[in-house]
Amino acid sequence: MTTTGVAPDRAAVAEPAPYRWRWAALFVILAAEVMDLLDAMVTNIAGPSMRADLGGGASVIQWLGAAYTLSMAVGLITGGRLGDIHGRKRMFVIGAIGFTAGSLLCAASRSPEMLITARVIQGLFGSVMLPQGLGMIKEMFPPKEMQAAFGMFGPVMGLSAVGGPILAGWLVDADYFGTGWRMIFLINLPLGLAAVLGALRFLPHGRSDNPPRLDIPGMLLVSLAALLIIFPLVQGREYDWPLWSFAMMGASVLVFAFFGWYEARRSRAGGDPLVVPSLFRKRGFSGGMVVGLVFFSGMTGFTLVFNLYTQLGLGYSTLKAGLAMVPWSAGMIVGFGVAQAVKKFGRRVLHGGALVMALGVFGIWITLQTAGIGVSPWQLTPALLVTGLGMGLLMAPFFDIVLAGVEAHETGSAAGTMTAMQQLGGAFGVALLGTVFLGLLGGGVASAADGAAPALRARLAAVQITGAAQDAVVQGVRDCVHDRAVAKDPTATPAACTRLERTARTAATSPAAAGVVGQALQQSGQDSFEQGFGSAMKAILWVVDGMLLLTFLFAFLLPRQAREDEDAIGH
Repeated sequence: MTTTGVAPDRAAVAEPAPYRWRWAALFVILAAEVMDLLDAMVTNIAGPSMRADLGGGASVIQWLGAAYTLSMAVGLITGGRLGDIHGRKRMFVIGAIGFTAGSLLCAASRSPEMLITARVIQGLFGSVMLPQGLGMIKEMFPPKEMQAAFGMFGPVMGLSAVGGPILAGWLVDADYFGTGWRMIFLINLPLGLAAVLGALRFLPHGRSDNPPRLDIPGMLLVSLAALLIIFPLVQGREYDWPLWSFAMMGASVLVFAFFGWYEARRSRAGGDPLVVPSLFRKRGFSGGMVVGLVFFSGMTGFTLVFNLYTQLGLGYSTLKAGLAMVPWSAGMIVGFGVAQAVKKFGRRVLHGGALVMALGVFGIWITLQTAGIGVSPWQLTPALLVTGLGMGLLMAPFFDIVLAGVEAHETGSAAGTMTAMQQLGGAFGVALLGTVFLGLLGGGVASAADGAAPALRARLAAVQITGAAQDAVVQGVRDCVHDRAVAKDPTATPAACTRLERTARTAATSPAAAGVVGQALQQSGQDSFEQGFGSAMKAILWVVDGMLLLTFLFAFLLPRQAREDEDAIGH
């Protein structure tokens, strides 16, 4: 109450002081983001080493990534609501403790099943930890500092993207204390402990004034629907695509449809649906879901396949494979920077990014076509740099442009749904492109063996191995490399390779001839393997470029410009 009868000057009204420890709290939140980004990347680099140590089929490598991203996807929206209900600081701490415990379980795993289960635990607790950061940042920072706070994410994520593959490769190759690949998870223990202690000291207590209710049935339905499509995509190839694999994929469509019906019914009844149904009546948001699913599937699937190609096909060490990915990450950082400078062009930046990335992927194809089986990381650098540049241009404006088509009260649900879609797209891409790549390997290696047969026959003829004996050796090489490429157990020697050894010993007419034959078989098998991996990789590059073309076309459904308000900041 005033005594002068004059209304107080609006500028003179003291605003609440901003949270004292906001910048320290921001670094705690960024530490959690870094842990998530690194753990999403490391299995792409270290997957072959993990499989070689623990055993299992090629699908194990796919599950190591898909289990994490799939569990993260289905938990993200509910994770944010848990913070609104029970307090964001409390749920951040619980998530960080669980994520760190999951990392310890990963490092202690003695079987593929245990490691995959631990990855699910990481993903679920990560989905509890990560969504709390956005709400806390908006609470802690005044409007004039908000952009600077969110601007910290770019450099930190960029450095992580560059350093992550190098760190993973270095730790695996260094084999500290005999831990090998386990060190990439053990390193999370001090990081997780620091995040927990920092959260307890610096994060503010906060929760929503009107907390929503949890939609547990909705979460279970979308989890079931996602699993019904990811599981058969990953496992179907190893079981020769039985009827149940197609039945599961068909059931996934039905469950997704039932999920949509349930969410609409819950919304009409006045409940809090997991996803606001009105979002899907907006062309921009629905188009954004399609664009995001196609793009993130292609991007994540390509990353997995490229690492399989460099390590298993080209024989790169884990560190060398990680270094080979640095130009991609560096190009992405540059792309993000360029996108900020030209953001006034809105959707056209996204379109340009898709075209530049497609050009880079085609450049990788040209590099493999011209360099052949001896391709080096330096030869791949220009094309990977262009690919990363396009990816940065595409990703930078994507979320803001999609959110421009939704109402202010729908922004929270829309942002959470789009982030979950990003993770789901990653799981789908790992399953789809990984399965296509592994499915092409057997035929590709066999065809490469056919192509190498004339040179092998010439070397055999030089030591008087001709006729039926020569035919048996050549056919044996083809069968051996094919069966080794498709073997479910990489440590076991295929029966075809055992037969080839016996055939070669019988065909050799002298010890000197046996030495020549052994060298010829080794060289022919290695060349066939590398060429077969190369042909499968080149086929995947065409698939990725097709997905980028679809991304370009579907992007016309999106709004032309991003929304210029704080609701479009930070996703």
